[in-house]
Amino acid sequence: MGSRQEHDIGNGLRLESVPGPVIVGAGPSGLAVAACLQKNGVPCLILERSDCIASLWQQRTYDRLKLHLPKQFCQLPLLDFPESLPKYPTKHQFISYLESYAEHFSIEPKFKQAVLSADFDSANGFWRVRTQDSLYLSRWIVVATGENAEPNVPEINGLETFRGPVLHTSAYKSGSEFRNQRVLVVGCGNSGMEVCLDLCRRNASPHMVVRNSVHILPREMFGISTFTIALTLNKWLPLKLVDKLLLLVANFTLGNTDRFGLRRPKTGPIELKNATGKTPVLDVGALAHIKSGKIKVNFQNKSDGRCKGGNKNGAKFMNGQEKEFDSIILATGYKSNVPSWLEDSDFFGGDGMPKTPFPNGWKGENGLYVVGFTKRGLLGASSDAIKVARDISEQWTMINGRKCCCIDSHIGSSGEGKRM
Repeated sequence: MGSRQEHDIGNGLRLESVPGPVIVGAGPSGLAVAACLQKNGVPCLILERSDCIASLWQQRTYDRLKLHLPKQFCQLPLLDFPESLPKYPTKHQFISYLESYAEHFSIEPKFKQAVLSADFDSANGFWRVRTQDSLYLSRWIVVATGENAEPNVPEINGLETFRGPVLHTSAYKSGSEFRNQRVLVVGCGNSGMEVCLDLCRRNASPHMVVRNSVHILPREMFGISTFTIALTLNKWLPLKLVDKLLLLVANFTLGNTDRFGLRRPKTGPIELKNATGKTPVLDVGALAHIKSGKIKVNFQNKSDGRCKGGNKNGAKFMNGQEKEFDSIILATGYKSNVPSWLEDSDFFGGDGMPKTPFPNGWKGENGLYVVGFTKRGLLGASSDAIKVARDISEQWTMINGRKCCCIDSHIGSSGEGKRM
């Protein structure tokens, strides 16, 4: 296969033959695959619906966001974070790292190319990837749109009658917009906790709706990140025992969270994360405000919460209480959008996630590959990016008769590459 070739096929559409894989999504997952392919001399084309790389981080995250895990678990293959960055880089530092990463590997996505559909032409053996103005043909497609492609907005009875502002955390930037307001925050994950903390620091009064049980762990134990401790212990001990040790330390340092309306699941935090992808909350200060009463907690069954309109802006809770609020923020997470555009493939379930769980959910049939759907964050995405690039590179070598270098030779046993 040679260089990319373009043809005008009428109706405002261009036909482009892509010699290497088409990667859908220019987030961290897409960048990681492109870098690993480039190291092996395999060309690729990244299609990105937005006008920038990592659009989720650049356009849909709040100002105070920091990485929840230490930077060594969040860096992409072949290029480490600068040593000068703190252990938990800020949102802006992470975006800067990604931009430097793309520049270092000469990655140039095609922006404003929203994929409308993608299907495999079995007669000719290639993928047809359609955008609003182009049709791309390739032997391979890499789905790198990730688990967080679209805001997840749940159905809440009566929400449409609420007369104040209602926004998802994807549109939330800072608590300064809510100064002196009573704000209802729906959701108690990491985003919900951090938004409540941010609201407190801006003199707002947050009321958090807890719609499920949740594990809260300290971000660090004994000066070491909780995630690092969990990974280390899991190498030597059974998973259930690791969870018991983590909860023992968490109860000792944070206290019994049940008495504040934050009930722990029966399944341990790491076991639950591996099974469902539900991440434990790593506390960065919100729990102290819950204990002091600055953040009010209301436990609410998912099916029972409803907001009411009329002359008041309010919400009615499970216990019959009614309270007035000025604004509502939905900290209800994100979801995959793959089912809306990937056709004729049973690799993904109805929830937009691979049916085959980690670590084997990175490869489908007919040249279909998947990165960023491991439910294990950036560390899982990097691992799958390396596997995908290696597999495609081997096929590229067979087709083109060229020798390609091994990605693994550029990455140490720790998964680290060269420094920026």
